[in-house]
Amino acid sequence: MANLINLESVEKSHGVRPLLDGVSLGVTETDRIGVVGLNGGGKTTLLEILTGIEEPDAGRVNHTRDLRSAVVTQRTELPTDATVRNAVLDPQGFTAEHEWAADPKVRSVLNGLGITGLGLDNRVAEFSGGERRRVALAAALVRELDLLVLDEPTNHLDVEGVRWLADHLLSRRCALVIVTHDRWFLDEVCNRTWEVVDGRVEQYEGGYADWVYARAERARIAQQTEEKRRNLARKELAWLQRGAKARTSKPKFRVEAAEALISDVPEPRDTVELVSFAKRRLGNTVVELEDVDLRVAERKLLDNVTWRLGPGDRIGLVGVNGSGKTTLLRLLAGEREPDGGKRVEGKTVRLAHLTQELHDLPGKWRVLEAIEDVAKQVTLGKYELTASQLGERFGFGKGRQWTRVEDLSGGERRRLQLARLLMDEPNVLVLDEPTNDLDIDTLQQLEDLLDGWPGTLVVVSHDRYLVERVCDNVVALFGDGNITHLPGGIDEYLNRRRSLLEGGDQALGKQQQDSGGSTGAAQGGKAKSNGLSGAEDRAARKELSRLERQLDKLSGREEELHSQLAEAATEPERLQQLNSQLRELREQKDDIESRWMELADSLE
Repeated sequence: MANLINLESVEKSHGVRPLLDGVSLGVTETDRIGVVGLNGGGKTTLLEILTGIEEPDAGRVNHTRDLRSAVVTQRTELPTDATVRNAVLDPQGFTAEHEWAADPKVRSVLNGLGITGLGLDNRVAEFSGGERRRVALAAALVRELDLLVLDEPTNHLDVEGVRWLADHLLSRRCALVIVTHDRWFLDEVCNRTWEVVDGRVEQYEGGYADWVYARAERARIAQQTEEKRRNLARKELAWLQRGAKARTSKPKFRVEAAEALISDVPEPRDTVELVSFAKRRLGNTVVELEDVDLRVAERKLLDNVTWRLGPGDRIGLVGVNGSGKTTLLRLLAGEREPDGGKRVEGKTVRLAHLTQELHDLPGKWRVLEAIEDVAKQVTLGKYELTASQLGERFGFGKGRQWTRVEDLSGGERRRLQLARLLMDEPNVLVLDEPTNDLDIDTLQQLEDLLDGWPGTLVVVSHDRYLVERVCDNVVALFGDGNITHLPGGIDEYLNRRRSLLEGGDQALGKQQQDSGGSTGAAQGGKAKSNGLSGAEDRAARKELSRLERQLDKLSGREEELHSQLAEAATEPERLQQLNSQLRELREQKDDIESRWMELADSLE
């Protein structure tokens, strides 16, 4: 299969630091590649060289002729005088409303990214940075493409938007290259992973979980030089092993290779012990809302709600953008008063609130000075750390700790903000999107600290991987004035949101029928001709698409095995091993094909 893009011995430096050093790789039309690595390690630079935005210092970049590609990076800018319609719809030749409204793909993109809610005739210059990023993403997704290149596309989406984007990308027949720290998204969408590290690009098959296994194997082999990352990988593997089946259904040889690494790793946290310790630190009263009303402008977020946070509670808060999550966190943190009812805070509470805004610090301070300004030593659960050690946990090595604050990037300032917050030894943490601008290595360090942290925790995050790992319970704001507990976690939240949306479609369809109008808007909730409901039909088609991708991958592997069998004609032992692998692969293909035929029949 021919590559859409080839990089040959590419080199790129910023100043004296090499970001890419002799990198050679290619992108095929079936690749869905996730790019990971440390902040500032060269991920965005790699994307921009791939797409021709930047030229390499040395080496060559070749594209196939007439390649249809789109790129949305953190530096993508839209014309300031353009409206949403100018940026998204006009380039596709839509001159009238009914033209784009009749295109299911365009409708899906505009609704899925919340673009229609921004107003098609509003100017892009009036939007926030996150809203402009969503408009730029929509402008790319409505096009017919051979290659789509995205840099942190989930940063400004809520959990539901991330789920929609994953489904949309999986349904497209184009190559993808995506930089993201969202590990659930990596696992759901990507079939290959590139890690940019020390000027190299290491390539792995599979998504995030596969990469963790492979990196752990590499760490085991290079034990002396990779000891720190090895320990992090061991803990991550232990959690993956105990998690959902989707995360542990990995090739058998990888699971067996990891057993020695994780056999002695304890559970990520002892919940009973942590709650007991939290009670000793906090008492029985933490933060309580009693008969609380909460409004933003004319909209009521909470209506006579009573909610109590107990010692050791670990809660993830979800809801669509604009549902009031940040406002509720400010109420919990005591930064605003309720409009009715009262907020009660325990006498021993030491509450820390991580906001999405970066706090100004003296620019002449060094990183270590900024951390030691809070304290020189801290006890976080089972860890006793100096300011320097905590700085290292958040990606500030010994040399980097003497960098001035004014020279830090946005992501580094975010990490410094987190370090200063934890250095104050709070016993209640309220975190608003703590994963923004953090790379995966730093996320692992943060989760490792939170796993053993004995206090009360409330987290708002679009990173469902973090929520599922560090939280024991999930609550949601559905816009009905309540805080709803979800025993089924984020999956239950997404199912409820889907039901609410389909219920709205059905009500609209009935209203249109009663008035003699079109019923097209209600088709998502009506039974199809095959007897399936709209939701069942979509789920079946999604699974059918997934099975087709699996069959394509297995067919490619089958061809490789046949080639290896031909090469091993004079090696009896290797022939036996390859034959055994081929038998297992064919049995797997037979099972998948049977399920595919069953689904195809149900959809007819």
